[in-house]
Amino acid sequence: MILEHFKRKKYKAANSINIQANFAVKCPECEGIFFKNDIDKKNKICPSCGKYLKMSARERIESIVDKDSFTEYFKERKIRDPLEFPEYKEKQANLRKKLKEDEALICGVAKIDDIKVVIAVMDTRFMMASMGSTVGEKITKSIELSIKKKYPLVIFTASGGARMQEGMFSLMQMAKTSQAIAKHNQKGLLYITVLTDPTTGGVSASFASLGDVIIAEKGALIGFAGPRVIQQVTASKLPEGFQRAEFLLEHGLVDMVVQREMMRDTISNILKIHSKIKRRG
Repeated sequence: MILEHFKRKKYKAANSINIQANFAVKCPECEGIFFKNDIDKKNKICPSCGKYLKMSARERIESIVDKDSFTEYFKERKIRDPLEFPEYKEKQANLRKKLKEDEALICGVAKIDDIKVVIAVMDTRFMMASMGSTVGEKITKSIELSIKKKYPLVIFTASGGARMQEGMFSLMQMAKTSQAIAKHNQKGLLYITVLTDPTTGGVSASFASLGDVIIAEKGALIGFAGPRVIQQVTASKLPEGFQRAEFLLEHGLVDMVVQREMMRDTISNILKIHSKIKRRG
């Protein structure tokens, strides 16, 4: 009887957690609890303190592109494990099943205010959007698609950096994606990169920093190594706001800092200006 009692309590607690996860969201900053639908309607911004909550890649795409205009490209069926790293394949398979996504990047063709673009968006839920060989390949294919179709390229970055389970294969993606961007630049095509929280490691040191227009989302952490590591290595106190979007704007490393609710309009305006310049040229 006692065992059955505890089982029932455990089931009720688990059920309560599932209900909360499905219908309510807790802000990590002010700890306020809000209906999930209300948060989704506000671009995942806390209505109490203004904290930016994490967005999945599909949520990000939905908030930026014209309704029903997105067509996904380069869905990856194969699970890559070049070093046969212990439990790496299983981890990827579990994430695919849980998230219903093939990798940490979703890419394809869409319209933003009727202007066709190639868009790629990173998703931190999949191994912190670390860049392995599949992510590097999908980024490169997106760049090549932009060149082929002569569409502007928009990439939203969010990453913990290189994927350690792939070692040197992961680091090679920095050179691979950067070379593809160089070819894109030679064709005179527009490349907009949007740095969201966090954009670090090999992603920040490669294609994320090579945009013609580099936008940072308000408050985003952007850098190569993290501030704690830098502080330990240099044995010095870092300035306030170090590696945040506003700090990078002040020091000329990004072109603009944009609030999430203004991101679609900002990108649309850049695309329209570029389109007018192209027609005049």
